[in-house]
Amino acid sequence: MPQNEHLTTSRATVSGTATTALITGAARGIGLEVARQLALTGVRVLITARDSRQAAEAASPIEGVEPLPVDLDVTDPAAVEAAVEALIARAGRLDILINNAAASPDRTDTATGADLGAAADVLQVNLFGAWRMTQALLPLLRASDHPRIVNVGSGAGSHADERFGLSLMGGSAATHAVSKAALNAFTAVLAAELADTPVIVNVVCPGVTATAPGAEHLGARPVEASAPGVVWAATLPDDGPRGGFFRDFHPLGW
Repeated sequence: MPQNEHLTTSRATVSGTATTALITGAARGIGLEVARQLALTGVRVLITARDSRQAAEAASPIEGVEPLPVDLDVTDPAAVEAAVEALIARAGRLDILINNAAASPDRTDTATGADLGAAADVLQVNLFGAWRMTQALLPLLRASDHPRIVNVGSGAGSHADERFGLSLMGGSAATHAVSKAALNAFTAVLAAELADTPVIVNVVCPGVTATAPGAEHLGARPVEASAPGVVWAATLPDDGPRGGFFRDFHPLGW
């Protein structure tokens, strides 16, 4: 099925001017491009960043995308609480949560040599940040008719990725891989808990994406090509898949 046909199907199901999405870590890169593409479907999109001024600058030229006026560090419970209060004041509702905030991976660390303090910091963002945001915003999502949670993951946290799977990198980027595998596990248990509710939860790998200068020369694809899979998961129909791991609309084993 063509890429834009996926998005057309989704629009008819979930979109509308009242539908509201929140994306963490979205002042640049894949998060910002997801915001732009999701707004094109008619969704009202609020973006966050650790520096709210950067979120405001990023959102200003994009129709349908607004900054949440708080500095959101997903590892800080007080900042998360402030973000929830700001969201309620600004929009009064939430239909889509996209947990995109992530720590930059160390491509050189290994299981035996990793600094465990630094590894814990990564897990606080990549796993517990998504977990914390989900717990904080679930009451708002439960009030939605079509609630969706999308965790932005990575094939590095799976055995099925043919380039960067858990056993294919000689043990390098260990913390990143472990944190993303943990995010997959969190998604699975959360989806199982919410199986009898309208809340649809999935994790999406956007693929190797050029989020830093020069990355395209290393084989990374532009953000415009990676974002549609996240948008698709955020706008699934009510009978859409749950608890899955996807890339470009297709299941990816983990």
